[in-house]
Amino acid sequence: MFRLPKFFKKKTQPKKGLEAYLFKNFGYHIKNIPLFTQALTHKSYSNTKPGIESNERLEYLGDTVIDLIVADYLYASFPAKDEGYLTMVKAKIVNRKMLAYIGGELELRNHINYDAGRSIRLETLEGNALEAIVGAIYLEAGYNQSKKSFLNFILEKYIDFDDVLTQEIDFKSTLLIWAQKNKIGLKFVITDDACKENDFMYSAKASINGKDWGQGKGKSKKEAEQHASKETLQLLGIDASLR
Repeated sequence: MFRLPKFFKKKTQPKKGLEAYLFKNFGYHIKNIPLFTQALTHKSYSNTKPGIESNERLEYLGDTVIDLIVADYLYASFPAKDEGYLTMVKAKIVNRKMLAYIGGELELRNHINYDAGRSIRLETLEGNALEAIVGAIYLEAGYNQSKKSFLNFILEKYIDFDDVLTQEIDFKSTLLIWAQKNKIGLKFVITDDACKENDFMYSAKASINGKDWGQGKGKSKKEAEQHASKETLQLLGIDASLR
C-alpha cells in the first residue's frame, strides 16, 4: 500500500533521465527540457516556488489535442459508423479513469514534482500529467508528432479496443448520443464547486435547448456530469443502455 511521506519532497529526475523516460514511453526526443519539466509539475509544488509554473495550462491543451487525436483515429477506423457510435467509443477512451490508468502504467508519479506532504490523489496527478505531456509535445513539434506519439505509444499499447467496444455505455455518452441523433442542443454546466480539506465536491446540471434538466454532484466534474446525465435520462424516460 502506498504511503505518503510526512515531509515535503521534490520528486524529479536528472535531465538525461527525463529525456530517456520520455523517449522510451512517448517515442519523442525532447528539446525544451523546461517545458516538459513544467508538464510534470503539479500546482501543489509550483505554488511554493515563485517563478515556477504548474502544468495546468499544458493539461488543458493536451486534453484538447488528445480529444482531436482520438476523434481523428476513430473517424478513419470506423467509416461505416455514425457520429453517435463514434461519440460513445471516444467517451470510453478519453475520460479521467482511462487516462489515470494509463498514467499509472507509465509510472508517472515517479517523475512528477508535487508536494508529497499533502493528501493528493496520485491517480489524478498522473492522468493530468499525461495530458500535459501531450500538450508539450504539441507545442514543441506540432499535431502530427503528438498524434504519432499518442497512437503508437499510448493508444496501441494500453487500450484494448475489444474491451472498450464491449463495455457498458455511460450515462453521459447515452445522453450525448440521444441529443445528436435528435439534433437537440445539449450542454453541461458546473454550477458550484466547494473544497473541504482538499476534497472537492462539484455540482453540475444538464441543459437541453437552454432549459435545465438533471442535476448531479461528484468529487470530479466528470462524476458530477455523469450523475446529472443519469437524472436527465430518467426524467426523459430514456433507457440508459441505449446504443
